Amino acid sequence: MKLISINIGQKRIQKNKDREEITGIYKTPMTGSVQINKLGIADDFIASKKHHGGPDQALYIYGVDDYRWWQAELGRSLEAGTFGENLTIDGLESAGFNIGDTLQLGGVTLQVTAPRIPCGTFASRMGDGQWVKRFRAAERPGLYVRVLREGNIIAGDEVQVEAYEGETISLLQMFRDYYDKHKSEEVLRKHLNAPIAIRARVDLEKELERASPSG
Repeated sequence: MKLISINIGQKRIQKNKDREEITGIYKTPMTGSVQINKLGIADDFIASKKHHGGPDQALYIYGVDDYRWWQAELGRSLEAGTFGENLTIDGLESAGFNIGDTLQLGGVTLQVTAPRIPCGTFASRMGDGQWVKRFRAAERPGLYVRVLREGNIIAGDEVQVEAYEGETISLLQMFRDYYDKHKSEEVLRKHLNAPIAIRARVDLEKELERASPSG
């Protein structure tokens, strides 16, 4: 695998249905060496910090292989950063990862924490009112990651993947289960035993409280 682009978002206003919103989803490639810290890239604009960013979703990664599939599906080319990802990696297909897997590139180590859940902002960015449904059906969600080791990276860096050896779930299972509003206690505990992102953990702990007999 190889890192082909490092992308950063700038503050921008877009139309989302009948309202205007501020977003950082429009990302453009950076040049040269880029420092990665615990919160990602210092100057990457994040509009909704309730849903994006933070130490467990410091960076979003999308794969060239998944982009190629979308290009065939949509019948048009897609530039690096189109999906709002910070890192575009050749040879990466997100559905093949498990929560906890690590990616090493340059001097940086990243750990997979969650899949991307599509939203209205993403749909507006793509100019497609059915985008949320299409992205869900495609099951190519991309990777949110936490930064285990800070450092510098540059486009062209080789990317090494190491499988997580602890208790985990697949990224695809986490993505599919997000849409199941009646998850069993067993499924919920399986999620919570994996090193998932804190936002997902908080929501799943609430679900578990409701699902358990004593809840």
